[in-house]
Amino acid sequence: MNFIDEHIEAYAIAHSSEESDLLYKLNRETWSKVLQPRMLSGHLQGRALSLFSNMIRPQYVLEIGTYTGYSALCLAEGLKSNGELHTIDINEELEPLLTRYFSASNFANQIHFHLGNALDIIPTFDLDFDLVFMDADKGNYINYYELLMTRLKPGAFIIADNVLWSGKVLDDYSNLDDDTKTLVDFNKMIQADKRVENVLFPIRDGLMIARVL
Repeated sequence: MNFIDEHIEAYAIAHSSEESDLLYKLNRETWSKVLQPRMLSGHLQGRALSLFSNMIRPQYVLEIGTYTGYSALCLAEGLKSNGELHTIDINEELEPLLTRYFSASNFANQIHFHLGNALDIIPTFDLDFDLVFMDADKGNYINYYELLMTRLKPGAFIIADNVLWSGKVLDDYSNLDDDTKTLVDFNKMIQADKRVENVLFPIRDGLMIARVL
């Protein structure tokens, strides 16, 4: 769900930096060939992710949930020249598409795709991630967060997507499905966590941004 009026969003896109030709092509191919294309970050959120990454200038970025690779390419725009982005997804069917676009990008040697369960893969990394983007199975958001917080140093950022979940987080808790309950609990947990400072942006379906103190 998009909470911004479509005309306001179109105006915002028209007055924001353009996406690259490669991102434009990936956007169009995702919408024409892939199931659930609304999962794609898209132009406006992609430029926001790129801007955040460029402000942070990360050495190491972790993405949980690759989909077709659009958000990874946006986040890679802020990497240091010798930086690395590691992105994890469990869907092997999309690997040929996303790796084709990664290979065609300026970050072909910096983006590393990992196929499998993120809860199994994350413990294998011996890296100090400066920026983490979570956009995977919502039922594991709390598990991802707790696993990451044992590994992130002060100053690191976590960005979690879809935390407003089409507005369902406002409904009566007793009537919520499991994923929505997890997101409600996740938002409350971060708000109460004294190890971070945070802000929830109502961009598209909600971006929670937390900085480790």
